[in-house]
Amino acid sequence: MRLAATDFGGDGPSHLLLHGLGGGRSAWETLAPQLNGRAVAVDLRGHGESPDGAWDWEAVLDDLDESAVHFGLDEPVVVGQSLGGVLAGLWALRHPSCPAAISLDGHRSATTHPANYAGLPAEEVADGLAKLNAIFDAQLETITRPSHEMLSVLRTSPELLDALPIFAQVTSPFLLVLATRNLPVPPDLVPLFDAHRAGLRRDMPKNVQVHEIDATHGLVNEQPAEVAAIINHFVSSRFNA
Repeated sequence: MRLAATDFGGDGPSHLLLHGLGGGRSAWETLAPQLNGRAVAVDLRGHGESPDGAWDWEAVLDDLDESAVHFGLDEPVVVGQSLGGVLAGLWALRHPSCPAAISLDGHRSATTHPANYAGLPAEEVADGLAKLNAIFDAQLETITRPSHEMLSVLRTSPELLDALPIFAQVTSPFLLVLATRNLPVPPDLVPLFDAHRAGLRRDMPKNVQVHEIDATHGLVNEQPAEVAAIINHFVSSRFNA
């Protein structure tokens, strides 16, 4: 599938930028020009100006391969936010020679498996998940793109529920930028989100380098300069090693 894309130009290592669920390539407009290299951002299938299509992880990776070839990106650094961060891990698995893959707070869905929440009693996890799923169900009714079918598939996808097993298999240099502040949520759900982050710290694979940032899940828009600096430092350390 030919994806809609923006080539931000630049000299140096190529970067392929992947947005989060429900987002689009415009999310990178402030951050991309601050990267040390060429940056190309795409709209994933079913998002933005790209065509619709069923969500299949291998097909989505095929889309990205086609985009990389179209823009002449030879072994790009892959940077993804949220859903895009999971795809960055999958890209690195498909392309073991990938020079670097970076996930910007893409790791586990907020409604991951109950065992992935650390330090919170099981009954409180179950209660919090029921409330959070009800919120997401209500939000689903207001969203027209991506399609309800795509959202339903992704909400139950093992890759999105918990990407850490994927990350553990990556042999390329891999960085996770972990947001340490919660998005605005009802006060009674704060313990669930804190337990979610604690579970990530507990379970993170040893091959994943973690950089924590004082931001929420919207870190690309909130702190573009800081996030770009983190990416630049990680990438330069790989190319200059």
